[in-house]
Amino acid sequence: MDLALLRTFVTVHRAGSFTRAAALLGLSQPAVTSQIRTLERQLGRPLFLRRARGVTPTTIGDELAHRAAPHLDALVEIAETGLDEEAGTRTLHLAGPPEFTAVRALPALTSLIPQGVALRASFGNTEEALDGLGAGHHDLAITTARPRGELLTATALCDEEHVLVASPRWAARIGPGTLRRRGPSVLKDLPVVEVHESLPFVSRYWSAVFDARPAGPAGTASVIAPDLRAVQQAVVSGAGLAVLPRYLCEDALERGEVVALLDPPVPPLRTYFLAVRTGTLALPHIARAQEWLLRAAADWS
Repeated sequence: MDLALLRTFVTVHRAGSFTRAAALLGLSQPAVTSQIRTLERQLGRPLFLRRARGVTPTTIGDELAHRAAPHLDALVEIAETGLDEEAGTRTLHLAGPPEFTAVRALPALTSLIPQGVALRASFGNTEEALDGLGAGHHDLAITTARPRGELLTATALCDEEHVLVASPRWAARIGPGTLRRRGPSVLKDLPVVEVHESLPFVSRYWSAVFDARPAGPAGTASVIAPDLRAVQQAVVSGAGLAVLPRYLCEDALERGEVVALLDPPVPPLRTYFLAVRTGTLALPHIARAQEWLLRAAADWS
């Protein structure tokens, strides 16, 4: 059986789509479709059921993926090991959100460098990180959702507390305790700074704390910056309110550059996970990276 066909099959199985698999493999969609049909003819069994949006593996497809994927990953590892041995290092490919990866994950992993592990980081959202992990582009992915299926496994890493903040000038306009007494209507005149037009952080906070959806100016963003570090700097400069992870804004809070507008009894949390391809924790450099991150996370609050 052609290993290239198996590699394409496993990528489609992990991606759930011929189109997405084609992008991950650097092939055209017709080429991916042709390879899957060739493999199905060789096996005499259908491997996927075509749906309106993507594909669903058949029972035979699931069985083949679970049997073949670990071996394909091992072959890739053997090839990479040969290259790494020539260079005297092993390379760990890490994917995750830019802020968390830069501020927390990478500093925690630098202890691996003297042990002969080189680090390569890629930034992206959870869907992008899991797609790349499944396709073999990454060894370890930091995500905000558990992956589905059995080809990827995940371990809870830490919880991230979210804080509603603004500059001291905006906080003074609201007045201490006013938000708690009167609710989110007092924020109606404050502009919003966010990472995306959909207001993922503000909407999640409003739902969890106020049991409501953002309305008025809070329902749209005055500033959009796809990096929470940029969002924080915009808030410090007086651009408006934002919802930020506490680990990111803690120093700014202590310096008085931003002010927490509310201290809810149960603050909103988001959980981070460490995801790997099933079976790859048998590889020492990936196992060590996971261990170092979990150990460091025990001290993160």
